[in-house]
Amino acid sequence: MTPKINNMKKNHKSGKPTNKKPIDQRPESNQQKQERKERAIKFNKLKRGLGEEEEDREGSSNKSRKHAYYQEKIKGVKVPRKSAPLKRHTATLQQELFKDGTVRLNKFLAHCGVAARRKADELIEQGLVSVNGKVVREMGFRLSPKDEVIYQKKKIIPVRHVYILLNKPKDTITSVSDERDRRTVMQLVEKATAERVYPVGRLDRNTTGLLLITNDGDLAMNLSHPSNEIEKVYLAELDKGLKREHMEQIKAGIELEDGPVQIDDIAYPEKSNMKMVGIALHVGKNRIVRRIFEHFGYTVMKLDRTVYAGLTKKDLPRSRWRYLTPKEVQMLKRPPEKKLPPPK
Repeated sequence: MTPKINNMKKNHKSGKPTNKKPIDQRPESNQQKQERKERAIKFNKLKRGLGEEEEDREGSSNKSRKHAYYQEKIKGVKVPRKSAPLKRHTATLQQELFKDGTVRLNKFLAHCGVAARRKADELIEQGLVSVNGKVVREMGFRLSPKDEVIYQKKKIIPVRHVYILLNKPKDTITSVSDERDRRTVMQLVEKATAERVYPVGRLDRNTTGLLLITNDGDLAMNLSHPSNEIEKVYLAELDKGLKREHMEQIKAGIELEDGPVQIDDIAYPEKSNMKMVGIALHVGKNRIVRRIFEHFGYTVMKLDRTVYAGLTKKDLPRSRWRYLTPKEVQMLKRPPEKKLPPPK
């Protein structure tokens, strides 16, 4: 008697028969092949970080596109791509700058992103700036729209002000460049603008949080000047819980080696965790937050700046940046409100 042949497939692990239906081995139709190709192309575009709206470049073959992708993703070589040229709107900027007919040289340099006005005065006094081929040392010298200004052998032209807010990561230097070739904040925003920008103020290498980067020299000077009392809020993680008696002493004001320090406020963000401390202050001294806690024998394990001049980290992940909105720029340029002295 001929045994019956069991056509059911067996599970490769248990050896028991499965109820799965056999795969349909019928050949694909032309329409199915076309749909499969379209899905593959769409997947490859998404994998390369391209949107659906980006079309293949004219005259480029699949081979050249694959080569560019290989160079960028595997070898780390940047392949230049076509992009729209940046518009500087120079004519409009000159009209704004020379709306009164003439403008002071130091204001012109500050508006062009060379330096803040006070620093520009120093450059002029040192004879580093020339106008129409002649060195100018006169304070208050005024320019006309036709004058040519040279600094460091380069012609200075008005530029559009750029305002970038960065959520600085750890192990990053707050500097335009570094002699020891360490990572700087400028490398994180190098694709943000073609203008010459620089950070406002400083954050320690291992301090994270908000950092403003701009080419507006006047604004940078105003935000950095102690008399304007720009508020900064930090979240510090200590090696041990902060005692309430020490918190009260910090709140009342303490004396450090370089003078008295008065903060605006200090609190525990979480009552159950006394290692985490929030501190608000407008003092701009070097390593001031760390030195305040070190004065009482604490070590700051982590330090994060969460608020700067009214700007917050909302919707801004670590290492990311964004442009300021016009409303935020107006807020920064608004004259600071003078605090009234406490009643006697």
